Amino acid sequence: MTNTTERPALPDHLSIDPRSPHHVAAVFEHDIGIRFNDKERMDVEEYCVSEGWIKVPAGKTVDRKGKPLLIKLKGKVEAFYR
Repeated sequence: MTNTTERPALPDHLSIDPRSPHHVAAVFEHDIGIRFNDKERMDVEEYCVSEGWIKVPAGKTVDRKGKPLLIKLKGKVEAFYR
């Protein structure tokens, strides 16, 4: 396991899509966990801690470019390193 001093601080708003302005590649070099309403979620595509929302895929539905359609869920969001 890596030392916590080597890890960058988790941003308030983060996206896994590399084309997003909220994508931080250095954070994804480490294993990240998201807790939503006190339950760990493994399917989070984007989150914002201060606004209290996450975006997750809406089933198997995809848009015309093949990307999953996302729905926004509101609640208590916590991001952490595993």
